[in-house]
Amino acid sequence: MKAFLEKNGWADARREPLAGDASARRYIRLIGVSGSAILMEDPEGDVALFARLARHLTSIGLSAPRILGEDSAAGLLLIEDLGDGLIARLASDAASEERLYLMATDALLALHKHAPPPGLETATPGRLADMIDLAFDFYAPGSTGKDKAIAVFQSLLTQHAPTADVMILRDYHAENILDLPDRTGPARAGLLDFQDALIGHRGYDLISLLEDARRDVRPETVTACIRHYLDASNLPEDSFRAALAVLGAQRNLRILGVFARLAAARGKPHYIDLIPRVWSHLQNDLKHPAMAPLRPVIANLPAPTPDHLERLKAACPTP
Repeated sequence: MKAFLEKNGWADARREPLAGDASARRYIRLIGVSGSAILMEDPEGDVALFARLARHLTSIGLSAPRILGEDSAAGLLLIEDLGDGLIARLASDAASEERLYLMATDALLALHKHAPPPGLETATPGRLADMIDLAFDFYAPGSTGKDKAIAVFQSLLTQHAPTADVMILRDYHAENILDLPDRTGPARAGLLDFQDALIGHRGYDLISLLEDARRDVRPETVTACIRHYLDASNLPEDSFRAALAVLGAQRNLRILGVFARLAAARGKPHYIDLIPRVWSHLQNDLKHPAMAPLRPVIANLPAPTPDHLERLKAACPTP
């Protein structure tokens, strides 16, 4: 790291650690005489892919961080500092929330006007269906019906969300999106987390935004964003809403397992506290008529009662 910073002219910068995320990535804000930048250290990831995707996003007029320095072998990137204006912090009332979430929806609409960059893998119905295994393996270990649930999900995704034709960022939510007031249009949304991108269905990131595991989004905001996306894209409403329900259920089942695994494997029990909200999103998705085949299949998954959540926390490794 020292050699990397020296090479890029930031060796003497003051360092301020920034909050990380669910991955092993680490972020440090560097403050020097010429301004600031962000050092991203990702020993387990592919920083070359992050850099390539960031350049793609900026090339189509969106606001990903500019790449200022790169050492892919060491897992190090020096990237543009886009500030601290996360929309999760700024959406403090109904009016600001709707404005910010519509801004984030506009960024998706702009992204979806462009072909995905080459080299991305595809989120096929089979691949997405397989991802729900985590709910059975970590959130509800010992529960039956995993294979049946995966089969039903593959059928539902094939029927209601088969199209994979856009770049999906996958972790598109309020703690990964910045408000950049000095920019306009779709570029006002600063994009931070996209290294796990795939080619997928255009409803995937929208439902990720609106069914946020970390904060409650007002129903009026949800309605406004879906309406805005539909009006701007001219997609058939009934089929798009069915796709949102299926994709939302897939995401939320997977997240139940991801959060339980983060507690058990990485000693991060605070993710367990988010599970009731994820469960609530799942129940809302299941209300859609398209989800009828899945309801009896996952009926034996336990609700996140206090006792069940405590059992999940108890799986955390002790220091």
